[in-house]
Amino acid sequence: MNIALIAHDNKKELMVDLCIAYKTILQKHTLYSTGTTASFISEGAGLPVYSVSPGVLGGTQQIAARVSLNEIDMVVFLRDPVEGRSNEAEMYSLLRLCDMNNVPFATNIATAEMLIKGLERGDLQWREHVR
Repeated sequence: MNIALIAHDNKKELMVDLCIAYKTILQKHTLYSTGTTASFISEGAGLPVYSVSPGVLGGTQQIAARVSLNEIDMVVFLRDPVEGRSNEAEMYSLLRLCDMNNVPFATNIATAEMLIKGLERGDLQWREHVR
């Protein structure tokens, strides 16, 4: 499975913690991430990650393009709901594309954990048939 991992600045450490906690599951899959988050995951959790541009330089749009082509099977976007963002439109565009392509999308740690546990159980194998 191809998994996109994105995190706002205040959530990058939480993303690393998530990746450490579920490293044995995530290492069996192909991970994609925006620039800075990819560095955090690679260095902090020791997982290989394909890096796209940083989010502010179009990285979220690059992930969205892969979603639109059904190249991504799951998205975890740990966002900071308190802090205002200039790139909210990009996040909603990504969410819309995930909805259109039936790509599971988590925006918080609780949902991310549910998706990863489902991934481990094989609950997302139907995505293989979509691609």
